[in-house]
Amino acid sequence: MSKHAAPTTTPAAFPPTPPMGSGTPVPAPRYWLSAGWVMAASGWSANQFSALLGSYRSELGLTTATTTALFGIYVLGLIPGLLLGGPLADRRGRRPIVFLALGSSALATCLLMIGPAASAFLWPGRFLTGIGAGALLSAGSAWIKELSSPPHGTAPNPGVAARRSGLFLSAGFATGGLAASLIAQWAPHPMVTAYIPHLILSAIAALSAARAPESSPAHPGKASAAPAPGARREQRASAAEFRRLVAPVAPWVFVAPAVAFATLPGLVDADLEGWQTVYAGVITAVTPGAGIIVAPFARSLAARHRIATGAIGLAAVALGMLIAALAAAQAQPVVALIASMVLGAGYGLCVAYGLTEVAALAPAHRLARLTSYFWTLAYLGFLAPYVITLCTGFLSPPIILVGAAVLAVITLVVIAYRGTRQAHAH
Repeated sequence: MSKHAAPTTTPAAFPPTPPMGSGTPVPAPRYWLSAGWVMAASGWSANQFSALLGSYRSELGLTTATTTALFGIYVLGLIPGLLLGGPLADRRGRRPIVFLALGSSALATCLLMIGPAASAFLWPGRFLTGIGAGALLSAGSAWIKELSSPPHGTAPNPGVAARRSGLFLSAGFATGGLAASLIAQWAPHPMVTAYIPHLILSAIAALSAARAPESSPAHPGKASAAPAPGARREQRASAAEFRRLVAPVAPWVFVAPAVAFATLPGLVDADLEGWQTVYAGVITAVTPGAGIIVAPFARSLAARHRIATGAIGLAAVALGMLIAALAAAQAQPVVALIASMVLGAGYGLCVAYGLTEVAALAPAHRLARLTSYFWTLAYLGFLAPYVITLCTGFLSPPIILVGAAVLAVITLVVIAYRGTRQAHAH
């Protein structure tokens, strides 16, 4: 697996030099930490709506099919946000795309706040949420990775640098849904006040990110020079490896939490009268929280074998789906909570695998582009609840979840086979 040099930068981006005669080195600024909050804001914006699905059904009278479609339309906005945001960030720089996307995300939240008075605004609100989140994911992931690596940061390898954006995203996922559900349970006008924390977080993220420098290897406003023939061959080889080893795993990144957020609560919460929203919020916190907890394990697996993190992640997703099937069959909220934890662990391992591979495969001037491709494939997993809803017309939910587990195992076998062949080839 090829490693690429860190992007070039201006002298102003280097860590400060200690004064002459000083025996104490000046610590390098943690620019990646300043920029990381934009990823937390992206995760928060995506998940605050998930915890309110029950409230929209009970308070506004929306059907399950409508709330599931509103959940899924986020993906339709996310894909153009990713596919346009990544290449633009490679050409124009990370900072302008991040700030534009952060503003779009805040506007989307304002539209969702109008939803209780005019439910038609929920559709453009969710669509614009996806556009803003997509651009933040592609540009923000590349920005944090570059700010973590020399000369901007001190991350020991590209994998560590790349995984940091995934941790910030998971933190936003975990806290956004829980905060929204708690506010919706006890605060007045819940489908308005539950969105206020995201506006505050977006403002904090913008102020924090303003302190971080541009890290793109391309000059702002200009496209990178055309790659040399050797570089083009390297790009084709990287793209082939991406298709073989990363693309099959990517959708499972968000199939796991999407099933936990949008499908499981409605299958098991019939006896939780009055507490459905809080229960949904707990699941939206526990699932990505488990993804954060397994981060050290992901680093250990990555050090042992290239595909180990992805393989164990897929195994966890398959196991989580089987436990979810059991929970759905018996309508057991506690078992569903356990399933969400296991699915969250699978999410965390799969996202760590994907970001690590992308960081190693992508040339510096194509990092945001390849990152956007990964996130695009990953977020297709958010369509899983809608597919499950369609399939329930002729199959029971437990059978569908068992089928999902089988598909995860098949993906695991394919990746293990390809990874083993790759290792033998080298």
